[in-house]
Amino acid sequence: MVKIVLPYTPRPLQRTVHDGMGRFAVIVCHRRWGKTVFSINELIRTALTCPHPNPRTAYICPLHKQAKTVAWDMVKEFSRPIPGIQFNESELRADYPNGGRLQLFGADNADGLRGMYLDHVCMDEYAQMSPRAWSEVIRPALSDRKGKAIFIGTPMGRGALYNMYQRAEELPGWTQYLYKASETGIIDPDELEAARREMSDEEYSQEYECSWSAAIRGAYYSRYMDEAERDGRITNVPHDPNVQVITSWDLGIADATVIWFWQVVGAEIRAINCLAFKNTGLPEIIKEIGKLPYNYSQHIAPHDAMVRELGSGRSRYETAQGLGVQFIIADKQSIADGINSVRAILPRVWFDKEKCKDGIEALRQYRTEWNDKLQVFSANPLHNWCADYTDSMRYFAVTPITTGMNSQYSDWNVSINL
Repeated sequence: MVKIVLPYTPRPLQRTVHDGMGRFAVIVCHRRWGKTVFSINELIRTALTCPHPNPRTAYICPLHKQAKTVAWDMVKEFSRPIPGIQFNESELRADYPNGGRLQLFGADNADGLRGMYLDHVCMDEYAQMSPRAWSEVIRPALSDRKGKAIFIGTPMGRGALYNMYQRAEELPGWTQYLYKASETGIIDPDELEAARREMSDEEYSQEYECSWSAAIRGAYYSRYMDEAERDGRITNVPHDPNVQVITSWDLGIADATVIWFWQVVGAEIRAINCLAFKNTGLPEIIKEIGKLPYNYSQHIAPHDAMVRELGSGRSRYETAQGLGVQFIIADKQSIADGINSVRAILPRVWFDKEKCKDGIEALRQYRTEWNDKLQVFSANPLHNWCADYTDSMRYFAVTPITTGMNSQYSDWNVSINL
């Protein structure tokens, strides 16, 4: 047996986590804690020592290019002493002599992992990922070999990482860790003080003190979603059979097709459901929504639904029409005007916390793009998984609606000031 010594000496706190993790571990840590080094070495160890044949481990970042920038050099650095190691640069993959493998992926193409089995996975900066990547793709990949998972990162409001951290406190086999810079002693106090002077209070609290309540920098709707949480408008919102349902669609090709389901009752706007369909054709989607116990009044689609496809010569508007769905085309407005329209209605919206959980998370995270070169926020939103959900809501916000209400909900007796 060959003894292999990796060029890695964990810090005391890292050692504590290495030795104490359950099958599922949620690690919330400040900047420069060493989360990437920790995670890569944990995955290498599993790839080399897992008792199953041909172990498979994966390191996942929000973006594929991010995974390459952040972790690929570390994979090579810590794996290089292993005899017989082979690196595949194009696939960001390290193949070990025992048949084990460590590969880097991006959650922006989580469907690329479908069909794989995994013995250990790390989801780095999980707060920036679509929750569907875990529930629909990664979790099933761990099932047959009872693989392990690490969720690690810095908070971005009370979103996906926060929810996973809370779950870890309650579920068997889960462990949770939270490390603030003021408590770990890893960063010199003078350096922390210098960082505090150069950052806003919210930025410092989020990046160094792991604050869940700090606002997401550049977010369009996070303040409104925090207000909805405080007001109790993110709760159980049942479907009312007396009120017709309005849908708004973001029609995806490479991205997901996202549909919000709305009911308007007086001044209230109720988001009763939110569904996403990936790699699913329009006929299948229409068939699925037809199975729901809803009486529809309007289906709102973006203006590009009118564009004819090269292959069929038909537009998706025409395809839907042939299947019994008559789209109403949303007003064509600038993204900025649409965002303001969403802001205008958000104080009236009630969200079903379970059926709309991915949409709620997307609204919290949707933010402007940061220009690293100019060190300013861009005028354009960051196009990631959140945009599919927020665009769909934007089309609803800019479109005149018919309520389809039963007379019991009439606003006729509301006081009017003349």
